[in-house]
Amino acid sequence: MADTTSAPMTVDAFLAWALEQPGRYELENGHPVAMAPERMGHVRAKTAAFNALDAALAAARLPCQALPDGAAVRIDAATLYEPDALVFCGAEPPHDALAIVAPVIVVEVLSPSTGRRDHHEKLLGYFTVPTVHHYLIIDAERRVLVHHARRGDEIATRILHGGALRLDPPGLDLRIEDLFGGSSEMDRVGSAP
Repeated sequence: MADTTSAPMTVDAFLAWALEQPGRYELENGHPVAMAPERMGHVRAKTAAFNALDAALAAARLPCQALPDGAAVRIDAATLYEPDALVFCGAEPPHDALAIVAPVIVVEVLSPSTGRRDHHEKLLGYFTVPTVHHYLIIDAERRVLVHHARRGDEIATRILHGGALRLDPPGLDLRIEDLFGGSSEMDRVGSAP
């Protein structure tokens, strides 16, 4: 939940403030939003998503890099999100950078506390960044991927459960199942002797 009692901050003021705070925060419309502690399923899913993207980039030999959470994306002067994983292409950011200026792919893993923001505010926000071409929302519990893709002036949405996924740009091919990590409860029950 955003702290709307304090005066709104700019992204630059927020970044200086956040470096001094315990815990992790995002900034939405000038107000800090505390990020809730993560359940192990969420941690595993975002690790799997990063690993899948990193492996696909290595296989494609693209001049791009996958990053796990920790790298932020500046939406505008008063909003900064920290996706669970992202991909950017081109020049390496400075060593002391806190935000990636030109992400191509952003990934959010659903959790009970973030689902609404991931499907609404972040969807709108990420696509205000001109370089973002793909926004992946992973529901690891249900093993569903919602893929929002920029297609010219439109955003196309697909709901996927498995199979191949092409993310172009930048030119990645990966298996949707690799984004979920581990096996689902249904897979474990179905494979029991």
